[in-house]
Amino acid sequence: MSVRLLAAGDHFVLNRLLVDAVRAEVPDGLDISELTLPWPVEPFGPVAEVHEASGTEDELIEALRGVRVCVTQMAPITRKVLEAAPGLELVCVSRGGPVNVNLEAATERGVAVCSAPGRNAAATAEHTVAMILAAIRRIAPTHQDLVNGVWRGDYYRYESVGPELGGSTVGLVGFGAIGRRVARMLHAFGARVLVHDPYVTEDQLNGIAELTSLDDLLSRSRIVSLHARVTPETAGMIGAAQLAAMPAGSVIVNCARGALLDYDAVCDALDTGHLFGAAFDVFPQEPIPADSRLLSTPNIVMTPHLAGASKETAANAAGIVAGEVGRYLRGERLRFCANPRVLV
Repeated sequence: MSVRLLAAGDHFVLNRLLVDAVRAEVPDGLDISELTLPWPVEPFGPVAEVHEASGTEDELIEALRGVRVCVTQMAPITRKVLEAAPGLELVCVSRGGPVNVNLEAATERGVAVCSAPGRNAAATAEHTVAMILAAIRRIAPTHQDLVNGVWRGDYYRYESVGPELGGSTVGLVGFGAIGRRVARMLHAFGARVLVHDPYVTEDQLNGIAELTSLDDLLSRSRIVSLHARVTPETAGMIGAAQLAAMPAGSVIVNCARGALLDYDAVCDALDTGHLFGAAFDVFPQEPIPADSRLLSTPNIVMTPHLAGASKETAANAAGIVAGEVGRYLRGERLRFCANPRVLV
């Protein structure tokens, strides 16, 4: 008897990527149906009690009829959806964490939930370094000046130029899959890298970085880049006091999560000249509201939450969740299960 599987892809992690990866992992015995969700053509957002989801509960409930396994990136796996899908056994979310899944409700119903950590590590690390360079070399504003017919030779004044990355001290707050890659890239540039991460030991730094406290990192770093997950301990961890502790003329970069940082405090520090620049790929509210100070404060480089956007990321995501599907159907141990007790 074949196993019914739903591929609920979108316009980034395409259904054909999911289906091809699953077929490569499980060549036989699958009956695959597809649902295409509107992200990123339409922004993700909260759906019922879950966050960063795309599509509706009702369309997902219809698509899940008779389905045992669902692979998706953005589908809203809410309590309502889970209660309407009694045959569902496994949900594989092709992103770093299953934020679009009601994990408590899934666990109550015995549904295993997996994710794809590290899928976008290379892309996000590259984007982070690009944002650092864009901020210290004023790439975005000078490009726009040229487009507007203005030649800004005044940016060559000593007080207007930024530091070189080589020789600078760069602090990384968080040293997971992305932070480690960023550290290696910065080391290759000749930067001195400091790391604050309470879950990392000195021997995990491989001689390319120095482990230190957050206070010490902030006071010594010309550039600070955030790479932590959002937890009750890290939410709002960088505010006005932390920014004030950074050396004058510093740069703050956030390609992790908007909730880590007080953006109004950043705007204040830029307005006073304490910060030289800032670069953001994530924001407290997405899309950015039209009245946000971020849109009018100078010396900010911004991208619309696309640090992880690469063809390789999409393929990696599909491959990771397909691997979990294969392991589950073969009765093997899952690698990235968020609620492993349901498998006991």
